[in-house]
Amino acid sequence: MVVTPGNAAEPCRGCDARALSVCSVIEDKDLCRLASLTHVEAVEPGREFITEGDPADDFFNITAGTAKLFKMLADGRRQITGFAQIGHFLGLAARNRYSFSAEAVDRVRLCRFSRPRLRRLLDDYPAMERRLLDVASNELVAAQEQMLLLGRKTAVERVASFLLGQMAHGGLRGGSPRVIHLAMGREDIADYLGLTIETVSRSFTRLTGDGAIVRHEAANIEILSLDRLRSLAGEGG
Repeated sequence: MVVTPGNAAEPCRGCDARALSVCSVIEDKDLCRLASLTHVEAVEPGREFITEGDPADDFFNITAGTAKLFKMLADGRRQITGFAQIGHFLGLAARNRYSFSAEAVDRVRLCRFSRPRLRRLLDDYPAMERRLLDVASNELVAAQEQMLLLGRKTAVERVASFLLGQMAHGGLRGGSPRVIHLAMGREDIADYLGLTIETVSRSFTRLTGDGAIVRHEAANIEILSLDRLRSLAGEGG
């Protein structure tokens, strides 16, 4: 990890994630205060920056890149529970120890807040605490949707739903609403959706053949028919 002390600069003003993150409620005049309580870090692909079971001493705000969140099962298998991207805040639900691990998929940039520093921020900016409550509520909704995804949907419906979720987040970032960049590989997608790699590949082929998507180079997926993709996701025509 490459670490830049938060009090050495003001990284917040030009941060691409600010509008999407919990920091959005802090006014421009207070950004120096925010930066002074933040450590900006770069995490290289394949590096773990949260380890399940470790003391939950820090919180993390993703400002660039993609991280995979996972839990280790009793038999040693790894279950991916989600992907954190720009604007996601990690560690909020943790008590004394982290209940999951996080590993960078591509190069990740993040802001790290220690527990005492985050507490000081929340004391100084009550609006940030309200924003964190919104984040916690959204996490509960996402967990419920993931249970439905794994418990009731077919393979094609799972992959189509996954693409819709990635598309929604890409739209929030201000990118093309019809082009999705998948930083994660097929193995990670399969793990997340509870499928085999072969089944994921067949599902992508089905979505392509049905005219819902087209696959480009560099892991880019273009949505050709949003209505068709929604239908194949089990969300209606």
